Amino acid sequence: MNHPVQDAGTPRSRKPLTVAVLMVALIVVFYLLREHWGHVAGLWPYLLLLACPLMHLFHGHGGHGRHGTHGRQGSDHGSHGD
Repeated sequence: MNHPVQDAGTPRSRKPLTVAVLMVALIVVFYLLREHWGHVAGLWPYLLLLACPLMHLFHGHGGHGRHGTHGRQGSDHGSHGD
């Protein structure tokens, strides 16, 4: 009753291509930064300021699970008669 799994090789066949594209992109970024470091170095304060709202939007989404427990705690405090 062993059935052959179809499309089993598809994810593996894409992985070397993805790795190759990422490596080429990394090399291109390295050489661009190497040649234009003087221009990029002047932008660091602005990039730091831009990183703050981006981190606020995209970082720490695991903490949102506490909102549900916060509402239950608030209702428990009201039921104690305080």
